[in-house]
Amino acid sequence: MTDRTDITGTVTDIDGHPNLVLTRTFAAPAAEMWRELTESARLERWIGRWEGDPSTGRVAFFMTSEGEDVAPEEYTILECDPPRRFSGDTSLATGSWHLWFELVEKGATTLLVFGQRLGPEDEIGSIGPGWEYYLDRLVAVQKGRDAASVAWSDYYPAMQPAYQRLVAGG
Repeated sequence: MTDRTDITGTVTDIDGHPNLVLTRTFAAPAAEMWRELTESARLERWIGRWEGDPSTGRVAFFMTSEGEDVAPEEYTILECDPPRRFSGDTSLATGSWHLWFELVEKGATTLLVFGQRLGPEDEIGSIGPGWEYYLDRLVAVQKGRDAASVAWSDYYPAMQPAYQRLVAGG
């Protein structure tokens, strides 16, 4: 186990709402990274899969990395501009999450900017480490490694205090 207290996330105001924003850089074109983030079979390698017809604006998303018997969440697609920008809302049992990402191609690399709008009820102390973990699983599969080589215990609770400090007092 690695003692990970360094975090890559920041909290930024976007359109009057706080957003948790994390970035990763990939040695791949934006079109390839778009497929990693939107094609069901590729998503399943690091986080989960979706079922349904995205042209309807809704799909069922299964967080298969959380286990075999995870119930699906409805996901409403709000913006889909390949290979540049995507946003949508989940229908979590305890509320909903607004998630989005942008891909910025710079020469031979692509910058992924991933975000989640934060609500007053959101617990950033677990959300931040969670997204660090999942994005590092994406990094692993993009580099040809098994996502299982990324251990959740390296992220939580080690990163929890640093993420809580991001929103402390404000």
